[in-house]
Amino acid sequence: MEQAIAIHLDNVRKQYGTKLAVDGISLQVSKGEIFGIVGPNGAGKTTLIEMMEGLRPADGGHITVLGQDIRKQREQIQQRIGVLFQSTSIPGKTKVREVLSLFASFYDRKANVDEIIRFLGLHDKLHAMYKSLSGGWKQRVSLALALINDPDIIFLDEPSMGLDPNARSDMWDMILHLRQEGRTIIVTTHYMEEAEALCDRVAMIHSGKLIAMDTPQNLISQLGKTQRVTFKKVEQCNPASLEALPHVVNIESTPTSVVLHTGNADETVQYLYQLAAEEQWKIQELKIDSATMSDVFIELTVQGGMK
Repeated sequence: MEQAIAIHLDNVRKQYGTKLAVDGISLQVSKGEIFGIVGPNGAGKTTLIEMMEGLRPADGGHITVLGQDIRKQREQIQQRIGVLFQSTSIPGKTKVREVLSLFASFYDRKANVDEIIRFLGLHDKLHAMYKSLSGGWKQRVSLALALINDPDIIFLDEPSMGLDPNARSDMWDMILHLRQEGRTIIVTTHYMEEAEALCDRVAMIHSGKLIAMDTPQNLISQLGKTQRVTFKKVEQCNPASLEALPHVVNIESTPTSVVLHTGNADETVQYLYQLAAEEQWKIQELKIDSATMSDVFIELTVQGGMK
């Protein structure tokens, strides 16, 4: 049976001066899925979802949300969606309970605020001033505001930005729970591990264009390379020699490690050990991993596309 469509975009464009921020994007989001919009900073992700939310008019194309035209029925649509922005301007001395009550007054349709408080664990923070909260708790308050009208669709713009690993894990758990309730969730992120962990499907945006769209697993399988060889970086290691190793298609380097993207890890490692012996340095902390969404991201946005 065909899935119902929550959002439909047809050749949507947005231009600022001479720059096309969104360049003819068409896609569909099914009801009840977590749909990721990923790409580097400045790719057009936020502009794209702001047009879906009715916060920014498109310069061309057509957007339908929950069966309604965003241009003609923006106010009705906004009653049925929730938005977690990259940053929320809340007066620092406002108490959490006051913020929740204020935002609830903006909507005809209201969720059970006590249930939201329980779900997000906010009970002990209700009388705390917003400015006293940690980044993770501020993000929970922002998520509570996105849920205050019991939305059918929730837009989460970089929900994990600035969060520590524990807070990020908590946020992922809450997003998955919201999907279990039957809500449609749109997530923008430049954290590829977030897209891989959460999303049913992913649209990758680069320079305003839609360059790939599929499940994370299918995008990874289409990559054509399946493994990464990681080891500790040493000064004696010659990058040019690493690039010449058999089957190596790309190299990532950090201050502490080197990652070789390879189509055949066994042969690459064999020649890597020979190279280390010739150049007289030791291989330490060697690790072999399967490809991830980060590899897809590099291939599509840095290397110029899948072969």
